[in-house]
Amino acid sequence: MINWKVILSIAKTHLLTKIKQTSIAALGVTFGIGAYITLVSFMTGLNGMLDDLILNRTPHIHVYNEIEPSKKQPIAIYDKFKNSFNVVHSIKPKLSQKKIHNALPIIHYLNEDDNVRGALPQIKAQIFYIAGSIELGGNLTGINVLDEAKFFNLKDYIIKGSPEDLENNNNGIILGIGVANKMSLDIGDRVQISTIKGAIFPLKIVGLYQSGIADIDDVQSFSNLATVQRILGEAENYITDINIKLHNIDLALPMSKKIEQQFKLTAVDINTANAQFETGTSIRNLITYTVSITLLIVAGFGIYNILNMLIYEKMNDIAILKATGFSGKDVQLIFMSQAMIIGVIGGILGLLLGLGLSNFIDTIPFETEALPTIKTFPVNFNPWFYLIGITFAMISTFFAGYLPSQKAKKIDPVKIIRGQ
Repeated sequence: MINWKVILSIAKTHLLTKIKQTSIAALGVTFGIGAYITLVSFMTGLNGMLDDLILNRTPHIHVYNEIEPSKKQPIAIYDKFKNSFNVVHSIKPKLSQKKIHNALPIIHYLNEDDNVRGALPQIKAQIFYIAGSIELGGNLTGINVLDEAKFFNLKDYIIKGSPEDLENNNNGIILGIGVANKMSLDIGDRVQISTIKGAIFPLKIVGLYQSGIADIDDVQSFSNLATVQRILGEAENYITDINIKLHNIDLALPMSKKIEQQFKLTAVDINTANAQFETGTSIRNLITYTVSITLLIVAGFGIYNILNMLIYEKMNDIAILKATGFSGKDVQLIFMSQAMIIGVIGGILGLLLGLGLSNFIDTIPFETEALPTIKTFPVNFNPWFYLIGITFAMISTFFAGYLPSQKAKKIDPVKIIRGQ
Protein backbone atom coordinates (compact mmCIF):
# COMPACT_ATOMS: atom_id res chain seq x y z
CA MET A 1 0.00 0.00 0.00
CA ILE A 2 1.51 3.32 -1.11
CA ASN A 3 1.48 6.00 1.58
CA TRP A 4 1.01 9.08 -0.63
CA LYS A 5 0.98 11.43 2.34
CA VAL A 6 4.51 10.43 3.35
CA ILE A 7 5.78 10.35 -0.26
CA LEU A 8 4.43 13.82 -1.03
CA SER A 9 5.77 15.14 2.29
CA ILE A 10 9.29 13.92 1.46
CA ALA A 11 9.02 15.25 -2.11
CA LYS A 12 7.96 18.65 -0.75
CA THR A 13 10.87 18.67 1.72
CA HIS A 14 13.37 17.88 -1.06
CA LEU A 15 11.99 20.66 -3.21
CA LEU A 16 12.01 23.23 -0.41
CA THR A 17 15.55 22.41 0.73
CA LYS A 18 16.74 23.07 -2.82
CA ILE A 19 14.43 25.99 -3.43
CA LYS A 20 16.82 27.69 -5.88
CA GLN A 21 17.02 24.65 -8.16
CA THR A 22 13.29 24.04 -7.78
CA SER A 23 12.53 27.62 -8.76
CA ILE A 24 14.81 27.42 -11.81
CA ALA A 25 13.11 24.18 -12.94
CA ALA A 26 9.63 25.67 -12.42
CA LEU A 27 10.63 28.87 -14.23
CA GLY A 28 11.90 26.75 -17.12
CA VAL A 29 8.43 25.29 -17.48
CA THR A 30 6.81 28.69 -16.87
CA PHE A 31 8.74 30.47 -19.60
CA GLY A 32 8.42 27.50 -21.96
CA ILE A 33 4.63 27.38 -21.60
CA GLY A 34 4.33 31.18 -21.50
CA ALA A 35 6.37 31.56 -24.69
CA TYR A 36 4.35 28.79 -26.35
CA ILE A 37 1.00 30.39 -25.47
CA THR A 38 2.15 33.88 -26.52
CA LEU A 39 3.72 32.76 -29.79
CA VAL A 40 0.95 30.44 -30.93
CA SER A 41 -1.79 32.93 -29.93
CA PHE A 42 -0.14 35.80 -31.78
CA MET A 43 0.89 33.85 -34.88
CA THR A 44 -2.46 32.11 -35.34
CA GLY A 45 -4.20 35.44 -34.74
CA LEU A 46 -1.99 37.01 -37.41
CA ASN A 47 -2.65 34.12 -39.80
CA GLY A 48 -6.38 34.45 -39.14
CA MET A 49 -6.22 38.15 -39.95
CA LEU A 50 -4.42 37.46 -43.24
CA ASP A 51 -6.89 34.69 -44.08
CA ASP A 52 -9.82 37.01 -43.40
CA LEU A 53 -8.25 39.71 -45.54
CA ILE A 54 -8.43 37.39 -48.56
CA LEU A 55 -11.22 34.96 -47.74
CA ASN A 56 -13.81 37.26 -46.14
CA ARG A 57 -14.67 38.66 -49.54
CA THR A 58 -14.20 35.37 -51.38
CA PRO A 59 -17.29 33.24 -52.00
CA HIS A 60 -17.12 29.55 -51.18
CA ILE A 61 -18.28 28.92 -54.74
CA HIS A 62 -18.15 31.42 -57.61
CA VAL A 63 -20.48 30.63 -60.52
CA TYR A 64 -20.17 32.36 -63.90
CA ASN A 65 -20.05 31.86 -67.67
CA GLU A 66 -16.51 31.13 -68.83
CA ILE A 67 -15.34 32.57 -72.15
CA GLU A 68 -13.62 29.73 -74.00
CA PRO A 69 -12.84 28.56 -77.55
CA SER A 70 -15.50 26.57 -79.36
CA LYS A 71 -14.99 22.87 -78.82
CA LYS A 72 -16.46 22.21 -82.27
CA GLN A 73 -15.08 24.32 -85.11
CA PRO A 74 -17.25 25.16 -88.19
CA ILE A 75 -15.17 22.90 -90.45
CA ALA A 76 -16.25 19.92 -88.37
CA ILE A 77 -19.88 20.56 -89.33
CA TYR A 78 -19.32 19.65 -93.00
CA ASP A 79 -19.56 15.95 -93.74
CA LYS A 80 -17.13 16.14 -96.66
CA PHE A 81 -14.30 16.91 -94.21
CA LYS A 82 -15.42 14.24 -91.74
CA ASN A 83 -12.61 11.81 -92.51
CA SER A 84 -9.99 14.45 -93.13
CA PHE A 85 -7.19 15.60 -90.84
CA ASN A 86 -8.09 19.23 -90.20
CA VAL A 87 -5.70 21.83 -88.78
CA VAL A 88 -7.29 25.10 -87.62
CA HIS A 89 -5.04 28.04 -86.74
CA SER A 90 -5.78 31.07 -84.56
CA ILE A 91 -8.93 29.73 -82.93
CA LYS A 92 -11.07 32.54 -81.48
CA PRO A 93 -13.37 32.30 -78.45
CA LYS A 94 -16.94 31.51 -79.30
CA LEU A 95 -19.53 34.27 -79.15
CA SER A 96 -21.16 33.76 -75.76
CA GLN A 97 -23.05 35.96 -73.36
CA LYS A 98 -21.55 36.98 -70.04
CA LYS A 99 -24.93 36.70 -68.37
CA ILE A 100 -26.08 33.49 -66.69
CA HIS A 101 -29.14 32.07 -68.41
CA ASN A 102 -32.06 31.57 -65.98
CA ALA A 103 -29.95 33.11 -63.19
CA LEU A 104 -32.88 34.01 -60.91
CA PRO A 105 -34.39 30.47 -60.87
CA ILE A 106 -30.91 29.04 -60.27
CA ILE A 107 -30.36 31.41 -57.33
CA HIS A 108 -33.76 30.46 -55.90
CA TYR A 109 -32.91 26.76 -56.28
CA LEU A 110 -29.54 27.19 -54.55
CA ASN A 111 -31.05 29.14 -51.65
CA GLU A 112 -33.44 26.23 -51.05
CA ASP A 113 -30.45 23.91 -50.48
CA ASP A 114 -29.87 23.18 -46.77
CA ASN A 115 -26.08 23.36 -47.27
CA VAL A 116 -26.24 26.91 -48.64
CA ARG A 117 -26.22 29.93 -46.31
CA GLY A 118 -26.80 32.31 -49.17
CA ALA A 119 -26.55 32.52 -52.97
CA LEU A 120 -26.17 36.13 -54.06
CA PRO A 121 -26.40 37.64 -57.57
CA GLN A 122 -23.78 40.02 -58.92
CA ILE A 123 -23.18 41.96 -62.11
CA LYS A 124 -19.58 42.73 -63.05
CA ALA A 125 -18.97 45.47 -65.60
CA GLN A 126 -15.87 47.15 -66.99
CA ILE A 127 -16.19 50.93 -66.85
CA PHE A 128 -14.30 54.22 -66.84
CA TYR A 129 -14.40 56.72 -63.96
CA ILE A 130 -14.61 60.31 -65.19
CA ALA A 131 -14.03 63.35 -62.97
CA GLY A 132 -13.09 66.52 -64.78
CA SER A 133 -10.27 65.74 -67.17
CA ILE A 134 -9.33 62.51 -65.36
CA GLU A 135 -10.46 59.19 -66.78
CA LEU A 136 -9.56 55.89 -65.12
CA GLY A 137 -10.43 52.31 -66.00
CA GLY A 138 -12.16 50.25 -63.36
CA ASN A 139 -14.72 47.64 -62.37
CA LEU A 140 -18.27 48.31 -61.23
CA THR A 141 -20.01 45.49 -59.36
CA GLY A 142 -23.78 45.42 -58.96
CA ILE A 143 -24.84 43.85 -55.66
CA ASN A 144 -27.68 43.40 -53.19
CA VAL A 145 -25.75 45.47 -50.68
CA LEU A 146 -27.46 44.35 -47.45
CA ASP A 147 -27.00 40.69 -48.36
CA GLU A 148 -23.34 41.33 -49.19
CA ALA A 149 -22.89 42.98 -45.80
CA LYS A 150 -24.53 39.99 -44.10
CA PHE A 151 -22.76 37.13 -45.86
CA PHE A 152 -19.45 38.66 -47.03
CA ASN A 153 -18.71 41.26 -44.33
CA LEU A 154 -18.84 44.17 -46.78
CA LYS A 155 -19.54 46.57 -43.92
CA ASP A 156 -16.09 45.90 -42.44
CA TYR A 157 -14.46 47.37 -45.54
CA ILE A 158 -16.61 50.49 -45.91
CA ILE A 159 -14.53 53.13 -44.14
CA LYS A 160 -16.95 55.99 -44.85
CA GLY A 161 -20.70 55.69 -45.26
CA SER A 162 -22.69 52.48 -44.79
CA PRO A 163 -24.42 49.72 -46.78
CA GLU A 164 -27.78 51.30 -45.90
CA ASP A 165 -26.73 54.55 -47.62
CA LEU A 166 -26.26 52.65 -50.89
CA GLU A 167 -29.46 50.62 -50.42
CA ASN A 168 -31.47 53.82 -50.11
CA ASN A 169 -29.95 55.56 -53.14
CA ASN A 170 -30.72 54.30 -56.64
CA ASN A 171 -28.02 56.55 -58.11
CA GLY A 172 -25.39 55.87 -55.47
CA ILE A 173 -21.96 54.28 -55.64
CA ILE A 174 -19.45 53.02 -53.07
CA LEU A 175 -16.07 53.98 -54.51
CA GLY A 176 -12.72 52.28 -53.94
CA ILE A 177 -10.41 54.39 -51.78
CA GLY A 178 -7.66 54.24 -54.41
CA VAL A 179 -9.93 55.68 -57.09
CA ALA A 180 -11.24 58.33 -54.69
CA ASN A 181 -7.72 59.47 -53.74
CA LYS A 182 -6.54 59.64 -57.33
CA MET A 183 -9.55 61.71 -58.39
CA SER A 184 -9.78 63.81 -55.18
CA LEU A 185 -13.32 62.58 -54.49
CA ASP A 186 -15.18 62.09 -51.22
CA ILE A 187 -18.65 61.25 -49.92
CA GLY A 188 -21.27 63.56 -51.38
CA ASP A 189 -19.31 64.21 -54.58
CA ARG A 190 -20.45 62.96 -57.97
CA VAL A 191 -18.46 60.76 -60.32
CA GLN A 192 -19.39 60.01 -63.91
CA ILE A 193 -19.38 56.40 -65.04
CA SER A 194 -18.74 55.58 -68.67
CA THR A 195 -19.48 52.11 -70.04
CA ILE A 196 -17.34 50.50 -72.74
CA LYS A 197 -20.14 51.40 -75.20
CA GLY A 198 -19.68 55.08 -74.39
CA ALA A 199 -22.82 55.78 -72.31
CA ILE A 200 -22.18 58.14 -69.39
CA PHE A 201 -24.07 58.12 -66.07
CA PRO A 202 -23.51 60.43 -63.07
CA LEU A 203 -23.54 58.66 -59.68
CA LYS A 204 -23.37 60.09 -56.17
CA ILE A 205 -20.63 58.76 -53.87
CA VAL A 206 -22.33 57.45 -50.71
CA GLY A 207 -19.40 55.44 -49.33
CA LEU A 208 -15.68 54.66 -49.62
CA TYR A 209 -14.41 51.09 -49.81
CA GLN A 210 -11.00 49.81 -48.68
CA SER A 211 -10.19 46.12 -48.95
CA GLY A 212 -6.55 46.48 -47.92
CA ILE A 213 -5.39 45.22 -51.34
CA ALA A 214 -4.21 48.21 -53.41
CA ASP A 215 -4.81 46.57 -56.79
CA ILE A 216 -8.48 46.13 -55.88
CA ASP A 217 -8.96 49.52 -54.22
CA ASP A 218 -7.59 51.27 -57.31
CA VAL A 219 -10.34 49.93 -59.60
CA GLN A 220 -13.25 48.57 -57.59
CA SER A 221 -16.62 50.17 -56.85
CA PHE A 222 -20.10 48.94 -55.94
CA SER A 223 -23.62 49.97 -56.81
CA ASN A 224 -27.09 48.48 -56.50
CA LEU A 225 -27.97 45.61 -58.80
CA ALA A 226 -30.79 47.58 -60.48
CA THR A 227 -28.52 50.60 -60.97
CA VAL A 228 -25.89 48.58 -62.85
CA GLN A 229 -28.57 46.87 -64.93
CA ARG A 230 -29.87 50.31 -65.90
CA ILE A 231 -26.37 51.58 -66.72
CA LEU A 232 -25.71 48.59 -68.96
CA GLY A 233 -29.16 48.81 -70.54
CA GLU A 234 -30.04 45.29 -69.48
CA ALA A 235 -33.19 43.65 -68.13
CA GLU A 236 -33.91 42.79 -64.49
CA ASN A 237 -32.87 39.18 -65.02
CA TYR A 238 -29.36 40.14 -66.23
CA ILE A 239 -26.89 38.49 -63.82
CA THR A 240 -23.23 37.70 -64.62
CA ASP A 241 -22.10 36.01 -61.40
CA ILE A 242 -23.51 34.04 -58.48
CA ASN A 243 -21.56 33.97 -55.22
CA ILE A 244 -22.40 31.14 -52.83
CA LYS A 245 -21.69 30.97 -49.10
CA LEU A 246 -21.97 27.52 -47.49
CA HIS A 247 -22.49 26.38 -43.92
CA ASN A 248 -19.59 23.94 -44.33
CA ILE A 249 -16.66 25.11 -46.48
CA ASP A 250 -15.52 21.49 -46.98
CA LEU A 251 -18.52 20.95 -49.27
CA ALA A 252 -17.35 23.66 -51.68
CA LEU A 253 -15.43 21.36 -54.05
CA PRO A 254 -18.04 18.60 -54.49
CA MET A 255 -20.88 21.13 -54.73
CA SER A 256 -19.02 23.18 -57.37
CA LYS A 257 -18.65 20.03 -59.50
CA LYS A 258 -22.35 19.30 -59.08
CA ILE A 259 -23.31 22.85 -60.15
CA GLU A 260 -21.09 22.64 -63.24
CA GLN A 261 -22.72 19.39 -64.35
CA GLN A 262 -26.25 20.47 -63.48
CA PHE A 263 -26.30 23.96 -65.00
CA LYS A 264 -23.44 23.80 -67.57
CA LEU A 265 -21.69 26.75 -65.93
CA THR A 266 -18.21 27.32 -64.54
CA ALA A 267 -18.13 26.94 -60.74
CA VAL A 268 -14.86 27.59 -58.87
CA ASP A 269 -14.56 26.54 -55.22
CA ILE A 270 -12.69 28.67 -52.68
CA ASN A 271 -9.76 26.25 -52.25
CA THR A 272 -9.08 26.13 -55.98
CA ALA A 273 -9.31 29.91 -56.27
CA ASN A 274 -6.91 30.47 -53.35
CA ALA A 275 -4.63 27.42 -53.59
CA GLN A 276 -1.38 29.39 -53.27
CA PHE A 277 -2.68 31.41 -50.34
CA GLU A 278 -3.79 28.24 -48.54
CA THR A 279 -0.31 26.77 -49.02
CA GLY A 280 1.26 29.86 -47.46
CA THR A 281 -1.11 29.67 -44.48
CA SER A 282 -0.30 25.98 -43.92
CA ILE A 283 3.46 26.68 -43.98
CA ARG A 284 3.13 29.59 -41.52
CA ASN A 285 1.07 27.43 -39.16
CA LEU A 286 3.59 24.59 -39.43
CA ILE A 287 6.47 26.94 -38.53
CA THR A 288 4.47 28.38 -35.62
CA TYR A 289 3.67 25.00 -34.07
CA THR A 290 7.18 23.64 -34.68
CA VAL A 291 8.85 26.55 -32.87
CA SER A 292 6.26 26.44 -30.07
CA ILE A 293 6.71 22.72 -29.41
CA THR A 294 10.50 23.16 -29.49
CA LEU A 295 10.19 25.66 -26.64
CA LEU A 296 8.28 23.11 -24.57
CA ILE A 297 10.82 20.35 -25.27
CA VAL A 298 13.71 22.63 -24.24
CA ALA A 299 11.90 23.33 -20.97
CA GLY A 300 11.50 19.56 -20.45
CA PHE A 301 15.25 18.98 -20.86
CA GLY A 302 15.90 21.70 -18.31
CA ILE A 303 13.77 19.86 -15.76
CA TYR A 304 15.51 16.58 -16.59
CA ASN A 305 18.98 18.06 -15.94
CA ILE A 306 17.94 19.61 -12.64
CA LEU A 307 16.28 16.43 -11.34
CA ASN A 308 19.27 14.38 -12.49
CA MET A 309 21.61 16.59 -10.46
CA LEU A 310 19.21 16.48 -7.53
CA ILE A 311 19.46 12.69 -7.42
CA TYR A 312 23.26 12.84 -7.22
CA GLU A 313 23.03 15.35 -4.39
CA LYS A 314 20.43 13.24 -2.58
CA MET A 315 22.33 9.95 -2.74
CA ASN A 316 22.64 9.79 1.06
CA ASP A 317 18.95 10.59 1.51
CA ILE A 318 18.03 7.84 -0.96
CA ALA A 319 20.24 5.34 0.85
CA ILE A 320 18.71 6.23 4.23
CA LEU A 321 15.17 5.98 2.80
CA LYS A 322 15.87 2.51 1.44
CA ALA A 323 17.64 1.46 4.60
CA THR A 324 14.63 2.47 6.70
CA GLY A 325 12.22 0.38 4.64
CA PHE A 326 11.28 2.44 1.58
CA SER A 327 11.18 0.33 -1.56
CA GLY A 328 12.74 1.29 -4.90
CA LYS A 329 9.23 2.05 -6.17
CA ASP A 330 8.62 4.42 -3.26
CA VAL A 331 11.85 6.28 -4.03
CA GLN A 332 10.86 6.48 -7.68
CA LEU A 333 7.45 7.92 -6.76
CA ILE A 334 9.12 10.54 -4.55
CA PHE A 335 11.17 11.86 -7.46
CA MET A 336 8.28 11.50 -9.89
CA SER A 337 6.14 13.53 -7.49
CA GLN A 338 8.77 16.25 -7.42
CA ALA A 339 8.76 16.46 -11.23
CA MET A 340 4.96 16.58 -11.40
CA ILE A 341 4.78 19.27 -8.70
CA ILE A 342 7.27 21.34 -10.70
CA GLY A 343 5.19 20.68 -13.83
CA VAL A 344 1.90 21.76 -12.20
CA ILE A 345 3.31 24.93 -10.62
CA GLY A 346 5.36 25.88 -13.67
CA GLY A 347 2.51 25.02 -16.05
CA ILE A 348 -0.08 27.14 -14.22
CA LEU A 349 2.31 30.08 -13.95
CA GLY A 350 3.12 29.61 -17.65
CA LEU A 351 -0.55 29.79 -18.61
CA LEU A 352 -0.96 32.98 -16.59
CA LEU A 353 2.20 34.44 -18.13
CA GLY A 354 1.04 33.53 -21.64
CA LEU A 355 -2.43 34.97 -21.01
CA GLY A 356 -0.94 38.19 -19.63
CA LEU A 357 1.46 38.66 -22.55
CA SER A 358 -1.29 37.84 -25.07
CA ASN A 359 -3.59 40.43 -23.51
CA PHE A 360 -0.75 42.95 -23.57
CA ILE A 361 -0.07 42.32 -27.29
CA ASP A 362 -3.81 42.60 -27.97
CA THR A 363 -3.74 46.19 -26.66
CA ILE A 364 -0.75 47.38 -28.74
CA PRO A 365 -1.99 49.76 -31.48
CA PHE A 366 -1.60 48.44 -35.01
CA GLU A 367 -3.04 50.76 -37.61
CA THR A 368 -2.32 50.60 -41.31
CA GLU A 369 -4.15 51.84 -44.37
CA ALA A 370 -3.96 48.34 -45.84
CA LEU A 371 -6.04 46.95 -42.98
CA PRO A 372 -8.70 49.51 -42.06
CA THR A 373 -10.65 47.24 -39.71
CA ILE A 374 -7.63 46.27 -37.56
CA LYS A 375 -6.82 48.62 -34.67
CA THR A 376 -4.56 46.41 -32.50
CA PHE A 377 -2.31 43.41 -33.10
CA PRO A 378 -4.49 40.32 -33.65
CA VAL A 379 -4.38 37.61 -30.96
CA ASN A 380 -6.22 34.29 -30.97
CA PHE A 381 -7.43 33.38 -27.44
CA ASN A 382 -8.28 29.78 -28.32
CA PRO A 383 -8.84 27.70 -25.12
CA TRP A 384 -7.29 24.72 -26.88
CA PHE A 385 -3.87 26.41 -26.80
CA TYR A 386 -4.03 26.58 -23.01
CA LEU A 387 -5.21 22.99 -22.70
CA ILE A 388 -2.41 21.81 -25.01
CA GLY A 389 0.10 23.90 -23.05
CA ILE A 390 -0.73 22.46 -19.61
CA THR A 391 -1.01 18.93 -21.04
CA PHE A 392 2.40 19.17 -22.69
CA ALA A 393 3.85 20.60 -19.46
CA MET A 394 2.62 17.59 -17.52
CA ILE A 395 3.80 15.09 -20.15
CA SER A 396 7.25 16.68 -20.52
CA THR A 397 7.79 16.91 -16.76
CA PHE A 398 6.58 13.31 -16.36
CA PHE A 399 9.25 11.99 -18.71
CA ALA A 400 11.81 14.45 -17.36
CA GLY A 401 11.21 12.98 -13.89
CA TYR A 402 10.75 9.36 -14.97
CA LEU A 403 14.27 8.79 -16.32
CA PRO A 404 16.16 10.15 -13.26
CA SER A 405 13.70 8.40 -10.92
CA GLN A 406 14.50 5.08 -12.60
CA LYS A 407 18.13 5.68 -11.67
CA ALA A 408 17.15 6.50 -8.07
CA LYS A 409 15.05 3.34 -7.89
CA LYS A 410 18.05 1.15 -8.71
CA ILE A 411 20.54 2.75 -6.28
CA ASP A 412 22.05 0.21 -3.86
CA PRO A 413 21.99 1.78 -0.34
CA VAL A 414 24.77 -0.54 0.93
CA LYS A 415 27.30 0.78 -1.59
CA ILE A 416 26.51 4.37 -0.69
CA ILE A 417 26.74 3.80 3.05
CA ARG A 418 30.03 1.91 2.62
CA GLY A 419 31.36 4.77 0.53
CA GLN A 420 30.67 7.17 3.35
